[in-house]
Amino acid sequence: MGLELLKENDHYAGAFAEFLDTRAANEPAWLRLRREQSFAHFENIGLPTVKDEDWKYTNVAPIAKERFVPTTGETIRPVELPYAETRESTLGFVNGYFSEGHSSLQALSSVQIVPFASALTSPELEPIIRQHYERKKDQDGFTALNTAFSEGVLIVIPAGTKIEAPIHLAFLTTGEGTASFGRVLIVAEPNSTATVVESYSGDGKYLTNGVIDLLVNDGAHLQHYKIQRESADAFHIADTSADLGASANYDTTTINFGAAISRHGIDVRMDHEGAQCSVDGLYMVDGNQHADTHSLIDHRQPRCASHQLYKGILDGKSRAVFNGKVFVRHGAQQTDAKQTNKNLLLSPEARVDTKPQLEIFADDVKCAHGAAVGQLDHDELFYLESRGINSSLARNMLTYGFAEEVIEKIKIESIKRELDEAVLHRLHSELELQ
Repeated sequence: MGLELLKENDHYAGAFAEFLDTRAANEPAWLRLRREQSFAHFENIGLPTVKDEDWKYTNVAPIAKERFVPTTGETIRPVELPYAETRESTLGFVNGYFSEGHSSLQALSSVQIVPFASALTSPELEPIIRQHYERKKDQDGFTALNTAFSEGVLIVIPAGTKIEAPIHLAFLTTGEGTASFGRVLIVAEPNSTATVVESYSGDGKYLTNGVIDLLVNDGAHLQHYKIQRESADAFHIADTSADLGASANYDTTTINFGAAISRHGIDVRMDHEGAQCSVDGLYMVDGNQHADTHSLIDHRQPRCASHQLYKGILDGKSRAVFNGKVFVRHGAQQTDAKQTNKNLLLSPEARVDTKPQLEIFADDVKCAHGAAVGQLDHDELFYLESRGINSSLARNMLTYGFAEEVIEKIKIESIKRELDEAVLHRLHSELELQ
C-alpha cells in the first residue's frame, strides 16, 4: 500500500476505532467481523480511481483529498417536511443516522420500521439483517466504508397490504466536513404495494455515501423516487440495488440536480419469472458539476421486462456519465428489454460520455438500446420564434419539455411541482406552470 493511500485512510481508521467502541459496541460478533473485514478491504483498495474501468470517467480525487469525518452523533436542527403527502410518513436521517426527532410516522402504523440495532435482538428480524450483509458485497471503497460505518434501518411492508401514504426517507447532512453513511433495507412482502421517496439535502461541503437495498417479493409493487438536491459543494455517492420476486413490479425514477460530484449505481436483479421494472432518471447539471450514473439490469429468468429512460441536460462546463448495461442470461427467454439515454447539451463546453450496453445469451428476446447527444433542434426553435416567442424563452420551453417527460413519471403532486420549479429556476425561465 502506497504512502498516499495510507494518509488517505488514516483519519478513517481513527473514526472507525471510535465507532466500534461506541455505536457498534453491542453488536453481535458476526456483524463486528463483517465491519472489520469491510474496513480492511477499504484500507487495501482505497477509493476508486480513473484506472478502475467502472470509474474511468469519474475522478473522485477531490473526495479523497478531503478529511471527511464520520459523525458519532446527530446535529439537531428544526426541519420542515417539504411534501404535504409525507408529513405523517417521513423517516428523518441526520448525518446518516435515523432520528426520531426528525421523523413523523403516524401514517405508517402498519409498517415495521426498526433500526438495525433493535432488529438484531429480534429472533424474527435478525436473520433478515444477517442475510442482507452476507448477500451484499463491497463493490468498491465507498460501499466498503458504508458497511463499516453505517447503522441502518429495516423497513418491512406487510404482505397483502397497500400503504397509502408515501414512505419518505429524508436524508439531511449538517456540518462542514461531515461524512454521512446512510443505509436502509426495504422488504416489500408478497403482494404488497407501497411508494418510497428518497431525498437528499444539506449545507456546505460534505460527503454522502448511501446504500439502499430493496427486496420486492412475489407479486409486490414498489414505486421508488429518488430526489438528489445536495449542496453545490457536496459529494454524493449512492448505491441502490433491487431484487425482484416472481411477477414483482419495481418502478423507479431518479432526479439528480445537486452536488459537485455525484455517482449513482443502480443494480436490478430479476431472478424470478414475470418480474418487471422501469428504471428512469433525469440529471440536470451546470457549472463544473459532474454526474455519473451506472446501471445494471440483470435478466436471470424467462418472461421478465425492463424499460429504462435516462435524460441529461448539461450546461456550462458540466460533465455527465451514463453507463447502462442490460444483461440477458442463458435461459432468460422472452425477455423484453429497452434502454434509452438522451442528452441535451446547452453549452459547447458541456460533455457527456454515454455507453448503453446489451449482453444477450438467449435467442428468444426483444431487446433494444440507444443513445443520443445533441443540441436544441433549430427547426423547433424557428417554429416557436416564428410564432412571436423570443429566442431565450423558446430555448427554455424546449429544454423544459425535454426534462418534463421524466418528471411527469412522478405521481406525487408536491414533489412534481417542486421539481418543475427547480427546472425553471435553473433555466431562469418565467414559464407559467399549468
